[in-house]
Amino acid sequence: MHPLDTLGRPIRDLRISVTDRCNFRCAYCMPKSVFGHDYRFMDRRELLSFEELERVARAFVALGVEKIRLTGGEPLLRKELEGLVARLATIDGLDLTLTTNASLLARKAQALRDAGLDRINVSLDSLDDATFKAMNDVDFPVSRVLEGIDAATAVGLPVKVNAVVKRGVNDAGVVDMARHFRGTGHALRFIEYMDVGTTNGWRLDDVVPAAEIVERIDAVFPLEAVESAYRGEVARRWRYRDGAGEIGVIASVTEPFCGDCTRARISAEGKLYTCLFAIRGTDLRALVRSGATDDELRDEIAGVWTRRADRYSEIRTEGTAELPRIEMSYIGG
Repeated sequence: MHPLDTLGRPIRDLRISVTDRCNFRCAYCMPKSVFGHDYRFMDRRELLSFEELERVARAFVALGVEKIRLTGGEPLLRKELEGLVARLATIDGLDLTLTTNASLLARKAQALRDAGLDRINVSLDSLDDATFKAMNDVDFPVSRVLEGIDAATAVGLPVKVNAVVKRGVNDAGVVDMARHFRGTGHALRFIEYMDVGTTNGWRLDDVVPAAEIVERIDAVFPLEAVESAYRGEVARRWRYRDGAGEIGVIASVTEPFCGDCTRARISAEGKLYTCLFAIRGTDLRALVRSGATDDELRDEIAGVWTRRADRYSEIRTEGTAELPRIEMSYIGG
């Protein structure tokens, strides 16, 4: 059974948040002003165990999921995460990836690769040290992220680099980012600053449109468009005309792609969300811990998906800005 939602969209991608904790305090995700020392992180007992996560993952794969990405918070803060990777890597035909800020990647890369991880996505918003430290708000240097990328590359893990672009903060460095990663084999993705959650003070004026990012880079390093590789591909891709690689832009604000969205998300304590901008989720942890059978678990997930009608980015208005939404640090990017 491969269910379709109310708009005919299949379920192909699953993002699993393995922890709500993060050692960065990026203003667009987990700002210190809100998530200070008094913020209550989940107790370990509240989190889905690796065994429970594997069971949920297998239920989703049976319903058509082909790619799972592990997220957080910062997923490498979850102890012995490579154990979960090893469990999920036994699922046939699954593309298994992980998104990280790379703060712990240099020491973890080999174990992740040995466990069966296929690829790594690294968040790096600027190559300028002062800018990057201001954005992560914990004084973490660019050099340590680059060390993590090098370590992943050395053990054979392909790397994508993701940069959230905010006007007046780091947009002046997009060409420098392109210059640095050209010819390295690393795919670079620029992400429009999104109104995920309600704590990041998002304003439309802070968004640098993807078209503007492409225009800036094209003026220095000529680009040409690349066809989408599959339905639901989030990034619009552009390659350098001289063959030095490619960039991608994720334009969820200025060019919404809800019509082809095939993603579901699981929060760290096991709630299923069918949109990054969701208001509420479905508690799968309670179902798993109640003794439900695999068939009952799959039926619950399929039922949620077939009722799905989410298309927030296509209907974004001043009115939707007031809706309560799940924070990115809780649900993953």
